[in-house]
Amino acid sequence: MRTRPGRGIQSSGTVPSETVEPSAIDNAVDRYIRHVAIERGLSTNTVAAYRRDLLVYRDLLLERGVTTPEGISLADVSAFAVRLRTRLERPLTASSMARMLSSVRGLHRFLLDEGLVTVDVAADITPPKLAGRLPKAITIEQMTAVLEAASGDDVQSLRDRALLELLYATGARISEAVDLNVDDVLGSEGSSVDVVRLLGKGGKQRIVPLGSFARSAIDAYLVRARPLLSTRGKATPALFLGIRGQRVSRQNAWLIIRSRAEQARLGIEISPHTFRHSFATHLLAGGADVRVVQELLGHSSVATTQIYTLVTADTLRDMYTTAHPRAR
Repeated sequence: MRTRPGRGIQSSGTVPSETVEPSAIDNAVDRYIRHVAIERGLSTNTVAAYRRDLLVYRDLLLERGVTTPEGISLADVSAFAVRLRTRLERPLTASSMARMLSSVRGLHRFLLDEGLVTVDVAADITPPKLAGRLPKAITIEQMTAVLEAASGDDVQSLRDRALLELLYATGARISEAVDLNVDDVLGSEGSSVDVVRLLGKGGKQRIVPLGSFARSAIDAYLVRARPLLSTRGKATPALFLGIRGQRVSRQNAWLIIRSRAEQARLGIEISPHTFRHSFATHLLAGGADVRVVQELLGHSSVATTQIYTLVTADTLRDMYTTAHPRAR
């Protein structure tokens, strides 16, 4: 049976109809993916995004007859950038193009560091400039309406209220919340839960306190709802369980949030990250120190957290413009 080089990594997930051998490009991409996953400790979702981006890049290189890392030229990288900008099927946003070019630049830096090439041909490729975008937060009143939409006493409402209260109380990423196990909610001996242990990007743990509303919602869920849900499926340590007793997935959590937002009749779409943005924005508006918010969010750099101070400044400016007689 004949073999074709360059198709060792299957982007479609289908079984190939013929035996294939990976090209040197495939092997280089695999080495880089292992590097970012193990040595840099990036999250599973980030690693998956890197792999998707680099499979697209790999396919273009093979179309151009390039099968080895040392065979890649600046013209090949430029052709990839042009294709991203000019594709007609599902045009990419500036942020998606920037991410994909960043993945390619990271691969080429790795190839140079590992001695697989002598020149970084992607060093001068610049991603499109992104417009400054501020995180979208909702008001305290809107957040309260969403939380109150899950105020029922049925099993599903108790679960939903506990999840939503936890997201708002901790600023957890949705992946961090659904990955929680029962043992990750902690409290003093004989008392209700006081803090939650979150596992963030790069495997970094952080302990975040819970407010009284979140503590009460989680206690009610653990006592009155989770035991019933757990009998419907296989034993699992997961904190949040679905109707069939399995761990709640990110997709299920997103659907829970969308459903409760619709019940609250907000008139706007919100996402899991809306809770994280609102958590940070409301804390800073209430006078919290940006360094404290940085720790609570699990940001490695305070510069990432400081974008929320711009949101707060915009709110203050709007209030001033509306209220001061000589503001306009």
